[in-house]
Amino acid sequence: MSFPDVRGNPCSSNHRAALDAVEQALWRMMSFYDTPLADLDVAIAADPGWLLPQVMKAGFLLSLTEPSQVAEAETALDAARALAHHANARERAHLQAVQLVLEGRWQAACRVWDEVLIEHPQDALALQWAQLWDFYRGDAVNLRARPARALPAWDEGDPLYAHALALYAFGLEECNLYPQAEEAGRRALAIEPRAPWAVHAVAHVMEMQGRYEDGAAWLRQHQAQWAEGNGFAVHLWWHKSLFRLEAMDILGVLRLIDSHLSGDALQVTLQRIDAASLLWRLHLLGEDVTGHATALLAGWPLNDDSAGHYAFNDTHAVLAMLAAGDVARAEAWVARCAERALGAEDARRSNHLMAREVGLPLMRGLLAYARGDADGAVDLIYPVRASAQRFGGSHAQRDLIDQTLLGAAALGGRRSLGRALLNERCMAKPVTPLTRLWMEKLALPEQVRA
Repeated sequence: MSFPDVRGNPCSSNHRAALDAVEQALWRMMSFYDTPLADLDVAIAADPGWLLPQVMKAGFLLSLTEPSQVAEAETALDAARALAHHANARERAHLQAVQLVLEGRWQAACRVWDEVLIEHPQDALALQWAQLWDFYRGDAVNLRARPARALPAWDEGDPLYAHALALYAFGLEECNLYPQAEEAGRRALAIEPRAPWAVHAVAHVMEMQGRYEDGAAWLRQHQAQWAEGNGFAVHLWWHKSLFRLEAMDILGVLRLIDSHLSGDALQVTLQRIDAASLLWRLHLLGEDVTGHATALLAGWPLNDDSAGHYAFNDTHAVLAMLAAGDVARAEAWVARCAERALGAEDARRSNHLMAREVGLPLMRGLLAYARGDADGAVDLIYPVRASAQRFGGSHAQRDLIDQTLLGAAALGGRRSLGRALLNERCMAKPVTPLTRLWMEKLALPEQVRA
């Protein structure tokens, strides 16, 4: 028998305490205010026969992209499967999708969530999870299209509406629809000021438009809402650091790293990759970040079993190793990633394709750069630049590829490529102090700089 949740989605529980706890957990997942695990445990205790809280627990753990969390997620899925005969079709679809995520079949999982949303467009869980794994797969089209198909069915008075609208704002930004993205993000925040994903979407717009002063002011304006008690704070501090880097405020970037992107502030890989990305960008500019990178690696549980789990994370681990000057460790890491990600037993995993087409060539190019072979780095990295979206992340995150190519062009004999990349950059957004620095490193004539 099915009972409706607050959005009218069918649930196989009518225990009010369990339903309330699941709704609270869902809010936490969409707003990033604390983790949902305690709420889900409350729901499980209130209704031990309900499948959905166990599925949500497994899905949340897997969403962290932490190899160390996979075993606990699998345990929760085992418990959920034992309850499947009590569940309705929507809940069983969620179980199927999270099982596919566990198996590494992320695209197939998103297809299942898409089917759920066609029947139940107000299923916030399907919307949230599809967006996350669309993001991990670099599927910009569905980052925009999936919320667009669902949002007209929502009531703007719904407590989660602003968070759903923020998903749409980010999808618009990743599809280069910047004015629409900024409008949607601002509207979401007007409805609910505590919507960090909306702050994030507008920050991305400003990053892509070269509005580094606007971006810093934007984050400062909303800092009271996102900086304390929010799991997304580290990423927004990363965005603030990018704005300072664009202004060539290197000391300001280092202060932010020391206060918000190092030590105990970094609890999961998704936070550590932000720190690694930032340190690598500084390294490319000639800053000595060896100590910072060494400290980052000391708190990052990297081992042979975790290598090859997700190419995007694997690449950032390499960035940290190379910024720390540990080329031998980076070489061993890349070899293990290749062994696992290209193995026949992993052929159905989304990471198999990501690693083969983008991750491994990129990591090998980074190794070449670290060995001083700048032209070899270009030969490996530039061919994958056009398809780099396939291994996930955002435009802003993947910009480190262009930054690395600019660094290699400045050190080697590929000045023409550096000029071409800067031409593209200057056509897309105003010239910033960071762009001017690259022009100087590439010794471009004044008429090219205009």
